[in-house]
Amino acid sequence: MADKLNGYRILIMETREEAQFSRLLAEQGADVLQCPMFTIQDPPDAAPIEGWIRRFIEVPCDDLVLLTGEGLRRLIKVGRRLDVNNDFVAALDKARKFARGPKPGKALREIGLEPQATTEKPTSEGIAEMLSHVDLSGHRVGLQLYPDKDHGKLIGAIVAQGANVDTVLPYVYDAQTADANIVTAIEEMAQGRIDVIALTSSGQVRRLIEIARSHGCEVRLREGLAHTTIAAVGPVVCDELKSYGLRTDITPANEAYFMKPLISAMAAALGKAAPRSAAPH
Repeated sequence: MADKLNGYRILIMETREEAQFSRLLAEQGADVLQCPMFTIQDPPDAAPIEGWIRRFIEVPCDDLVLLTGEGLRRLIKVGRRLDVNNDFVAALDKARKFARGPKPGKALREIGLEPQATTEKPTSEGIAEMLSHVDLSGHRVGLQLYPDKDHGKLIGAIVAQGANVDTVLPYVYDAQTADANIVTAIEEMAQGRIDVIALTSSGQVRRLIEIARSHGCEVRLREGLAHTTIAAVGPVVCDELKSYGLRTDITPANEAYFMKPLISAMAAALGKAAPRSAAPH
């Protein structure tokens, strides 16, 4: 697959793993334009996170639900700062762990642990469906949240099974600093300077549309997407695109909905064609 994307200029909006995604694409010869949806920051008040970690150590949760790999890594970082990381990891080991897709599982393996179950669909709805088949009655469930999402339905579904939910939000988003870059990327697409936009979450689709509308450039966005190849990591992203009247050109097969299969699908689809952005303007 080496150099199959040589000469292609690819726009990515990945926020949590932009460095890895960019590196994997660059290894195939792509020219990558990074435009994260948000800047990830620590919450202004660390006390709730520190308290959650100390509670987890003192009385480990029966179950732990991890929604993002970034969230677990941020928790581990706080545990190290508090000098309780060994105790925290030992407590995590005692809990039954549920992962929302492959990314939290990868973060667990980085600290020598494994998830007991992983959702087939990396969504909150997928987590709720998976947990509906598990006995949570009387259990204390640790739930790691992420910003820019109303988690009320998921929390309600867990509580309805008789569990006590203890939530933690390990990071926040700063959207304002990213807005200008997103508007610039929209204009780059409209000008024909982007060959492919690679989307790895439904939130990226919503964010593109929201920023375009708030800055009066939705027409330019749709013009750009009309002649830019749209690659989506899986059906959740495809459905989000469809909800806005947008198509999907490339998506992985065989339910392998993460970065490497997406890159392989892009290389297979684009490897024999000439990049449009390389043509004279």
